[in-house]
Amino acid sequence: MFSRGPRLYCHVRYGPPEDDITIPPSGTPTALLPSNNGKTVNKLQQELLDFTAGCLDFFTGDLDRPCDPTVDLARSSSSSLRCGIRRGHPRWQARDEHAAFAAAAAASPSSSAANADSQQLIDFKSALKDPTVLPGWLPDRSPCGYTGVSCKSSRVASIELTSLSLSTDFHSVSSHLLTLEFLESLSLTSANISGALAFPSGSKCSAVLSSLDLSGNALSGPISDIANLGPCQNLKVLNFSGNNLTYSVQESVAAAAAASTGLKGLENLQVLDLSFNKISGSNVNVSWVLSGGCDAMTHLSLRWNKLTGDVDVSSCKQLQYLDISENNISVSVPSLGDCSALEYLDVSSNRFYGDIGSAVSACSQLSFLNLSNNHFSGLIPSLPTKNLRFLYLSRNGFQGEIPPSLAEVCPGLVELDLSQNNLSGVIPASFSSCYALQSIDLSNNNFSGELPMNLFMKMSKVRKLALSFNHFAGSLPVSLSNLTSLEILDLSSNDLYGMIPSGLCQDPMNSLKELHLQNNQFVGSIPPALSNCSQLVSLDLSFNYLKGQIPSSLGSLSKLQDLIILLNEFNGERAQELMYIQTLENLILDFNELTGAIPSGLRNCTNLNWISLSNNHLNGEIPGWIGQLSNLAILKLSNNTFSGRIPPELGDSRSLIWLDLNSNLLSGSIPPELFKESGNIEVKLKNDKRYAYIKHDGSKGCHGAGNLLEFAGIRPEKMNRISTRVYNGVIQPNFKNNGSMIFLDISYNMLSGSIPKEIGSMLYLYVLNLGHNNISGPIPPEIGDLHTVNILDLSNNELEGVIPETLSKLSQLTEIDLSNNRLTGSIPQNGQLGTFLASSFSNNTGLCGIPLSPCGPDPASSANSEHQKSHRRQASLARSVAMGLLFSLFFIFGLMFGLFLKLNRCTKLSCSVRSLYGSSTCRASV
Repeated sequence: MFSRGPRLYCHVRYGPPEDDITIPPSGTPTALLPSNNGKTVNKLQQELLDFTAGCLDFFTGDLDRPCDPTVDLARSSSSSLRCGIRRGHPRWQARDEHAAFAAAAAASPSSSAANADSQQLIDFKSALKDPTVLPGWLPDRSPCGYTGVSCKSSRVASIELTSLSLSTDFHSVSSHLLTLEFLESLSLTSANISGALAFPSGSKCSAVLSSLDLSGNALSGPISDIANLGPCQNLKVLNFSGNNLTYSVQESVAAAAAASTGLKGLENLQVLDLSFNKISGSNVNVSWVLSGGCDAMTHLSLRWNKLTGDVDVSSCKQLQYLDISENNISVSVPSLGDCSALEYLDVSSNRFYGDIGSAVSACSQLSFLNLSNNHFSGLIPSLPTKNLRFLYLSRNGFQGEIPPSLAEVCPGLVELDLSQNNLSGVIPASFSSCYALQSIDLSNNNFSGELPMNLFMKMSKVRKLALSFNHFAGSLPVSLSNLTSLEILDLSSNDLYGMIPSGLCQDPMNSLKELHLQNNQFVGSIPPALSNCSQLVSLDLSFNYLKGQIPSSLGSLSKLQDLIILLNEFNGERAQELMYIQTLENLILDFNELTGAIPSGLRNCTNLNWISLSNNHLNGEIPGWIGQLSNLAILKLSNNTFSGRIPPELGDSRSLIWLDLNSNLLSGSIPPELFKESGNIEVKLKNDKRYAYIKHDGSKGCHGAGNLLEFAGIRPEKMNRISTRVYNGVIQPNFKNNGSMIFLDISYNMLSGSIPKEIGSMLYLYVLNLGHNNISGPIPPEIGDLHTVNILDLSNNELEGVIPETLSKLSQLTEIDLSNNRLTGSIPQNGQLGTFLASSFSNNTGLCGIPLSPCGPDPASSANSEHQKSHRRQASLARSVAMGLLFSLFFIFGLMFGLFLKLNRCTKLSCSVRSLYGSSTCRASV
């Protein structure tokens, strides 16, 4: 090997020693170059590149990189290529270590045992569908150097392979890994392990195995199979969460017999996690899991299964952590016994209904208690308060005032959630001792009185203050600015009034990220100083009586994502400065009095997900650059005075699922390019928002198919400011990246030309409204390909020709309107077109057939008339009954809306709305 002074050189041997050539590393000064037998450096470099292209690393067998200062290349006299590694380089040392390992393995019994470990790991690798996922696991290497493997005294003690697609079954794991003699811990989380929990007959589990984590895999079979791990008698931690373990009464008698013994043989378990499986059945309960004994158990999680039976952990004296949330348990209360060691208890999202205060009275060490979403009722019970830090009582039926005993929890309480109960009265003054509170949620109750600011001022660490949907009254105090740690302030749907204080964020150290003041009675303008809330992410001032212009200072809110100020009285042109908020995702300004054109600067807001400017006085043309907003899912520009054509560029968007341009002055033809991305649409819509879909019935002053509003924090009874019927739900399309629009409404414009056949490519479309335009030509047969369409309105146009037979395939239709056109011929009698009312086809002078008059004097048609009418009555009745079910498909695949309420007055739109369910009565609910 070659070295000259401090510099290293690649040494190439062409044959005899006198032909040796030395190649310097790059960057070597010419003066320091060694003699190279007359060969020029450039030529040598080219020869070296040619040479190393086929050079194999003698140790790993991989292609080596071009020559570098640590690698010596040599060419034997036989002209065969090989690579050498400079002695002293770490890779040389690694080679020596592996050589030593191989020699030692043949020399001593203990090393032979280590070699056996290596062989078991290699056997496991060989059993994988794709062994290349463990490239470093090689036979001639020490297993202690394998990826994810740790050793003690040269023996494999721990294996951790997380989020690797091993794609094997549990049998391979139990055969090759669990049997490693000195294995103490095995973790194969999210590694695509499948199959049943079978242990090879005659195999011995490692006597020192204490922890087994196979969470997040695809293990299946009955939970009774867990008992097959009985040979692993030293197991203390067992995590099978996030698998497909089941229990069914249809299981074999043998499995049922095994189940009767519970987890016998695993009495030393301290931690057992079976959460997020599919354990269900009326005979499965927590007691079965513990029937083998739980003297050592400290942690038990059965969350998110379908357990229904008793909960008795009274024998688990050492239990510190118990999570049985998200099940179907419907007993009175869990039996906790002497729970003096219990620190964490989560029974949320079940059906418990009894005296929970008595059940937890002995749990003196509780620091976390979650009773949310059960059927508890009455007064809030006395609870162990000594160590309580986190208390969640939301979504129950607790009523009355907050008891004074709850104040005893205050000194150490960090989070308190009493939301969605029937609590009333005022917030007790004793809460002033809650100085450690960081989150308090009292929303959706009946608390009243003025905001107790003196009390809140004592909570200097509070980060979340949620008081929405109560009856707090009075003005908004400027002293809120003193809560510099406050990040979320939600006062929506109360009875607050007056002006929004300009000093709300006057302290430069303020931390406010979310400000929700919607659905109150605030007046005046948005204070420009609101821009001092520099950390603001979400601002919602909807459903108030604010007026004036949107202040340009809001453009400095560089972190703002949601600007929602619909249904106020703002006027003037929109602030151009909004273009500087490049984080903006939702811009919702409906139902104001804004004027002017869409600011061109919004094209810089490339994160925009929802643009909603309907029911204003905006004008000008719809800019084509909107189609370049790759994240835009909802575009609502209805009820304005936009003119010009529909820009074809809107079809460039691969996220657009909701396009509402109704009630404008748009002209020209429908561009076929609008549908060119159908089949490629990818939904980029946030799923954590509440929406209200307001369906119109087309009466005077209320045009289009309906309106979509962001609905969070709005009381249903306040919707009478815009409409009379509301369908509340969440937008949740079922496609990922192969979808199309789900809502297209371009009615009440001045569009002409024909309906492009490309419209039939929108395979996920649920609402199509082209009515009240000047569209001519035939109805394209491709509309029959819209198999999911629920509402189809082509009325009040100049359409002509026959109704295509393909429309008979639209089995999901709940409403159709082809009236007021020039259609001729017979209405197709296949499918359900004949089950709709005659008004759906009226004022087409050449149209005939059920539900209109018969076509011509043909006796056969008269003979079948009564039969067809009877069929129509039956189908119509069936459609009326099924209408809600049909539209529920719209919820599942598009808008998952449930009937929310009926109101009787409209002041903003002066329109009436008809129930999609054909009912004139709707139950009001919140």
